[in-house]
Amino acid sequence: MKQVRSVILAHLLGYMTADFKTVPWDRAHSQGLWEEEPKHVRASFSPLRRSNFHDVSYLSPLICAVFIVMIPLWVAIAKQSPPIAEVLKSGWQPVIVAMTISSIGGLILNKTVAKPNFEGMAVFTPVINGVGGNLVAIQASRISTFLHFWSMPGVLPYKMRQYWPNPCTTFFTSGVNSKSARVLILLVIPGHLVFLYTIHVLQGGHISLTLSFVSFYLIAALLQVGILLYMADLIVRLMWRKGLDPDNFSIPYLTALGDLLGTGLLALCFLLVWVINGPQMELGN
Repeated sequence: MKQVRSVILAHLLGYMTADFKTVPWDRAHSQGLWEEEPKHVRASFSPLRRSNFHDVSYLSPLICAVFIVMIPLWVAIAKQSPPIAEVLKSGWQPVIVAMTISSIGGLILNKTVAKPNFEGMAVFTPVINGVGGNLVAIQASRISTFLHFWSMPGVLPYKMRQYWPNPCTTFFTSGVNSKSARVLILLVIPGHLVFLYTIHVLQGGHISLTLSFVSFYLIAALLQVGILLYMADLIVRLMWRKGLDPDNFSIPYLTALGDLLGTGLLALCFLLVWVINGPQMELGN
């Protein structure tokens, strides 16, 4: 079944992966890189093989045009709810800024994922970014709830009177927000170990889960979440002082920053593993 799925995917894309290099289908066959194709699959997909799947330059503009045309419809529907209508007026800035920040992370991924020493990075990027983004969103919502309960917009409560808290205040005090930050950062290693094991079992990565890779990966994940939790403390306080709802304004910034940090630190992780192991770095299935 796994072989059939691989063949189907290769036919649909018109390209296939052989020895972890992108090789055209016909050349792969001529070089003997794909010799175990079942006959019934070859017969079923021979018309697709002859089709040209590369002439899809119109697809992206078409999708963008469809979404742009549908904007007035969604705006009209959203305006029927007063709370959402307010978000339509004031929620553009964080979304646009967050998109810009996330795009930088996308550029990093685009520059690295095609290089041989970064193969497999595309598999781990959603994992590290997703975990970091979810954890920091929980913390930001927790701090926002605390502020809504104990104070009013524009005024920080006495327990959070510092405008610029230091990391010790964020992680090592007896406050409820500090306790939740410690709990969330303690979830990083066991959570990522579960995901790494799942990727290993499903053979989803292109790099063996060696001790050096797992160690660098977990360090990168801890750094990412630690920075994000501290930034959540800073940004939520800043938004509250300005009279803005942190739930609407801080979370887009933090999740976008999580994407940027996660992608950058993951690229550094792969680079360090490649520097240590060199050309002898083992690749996975």
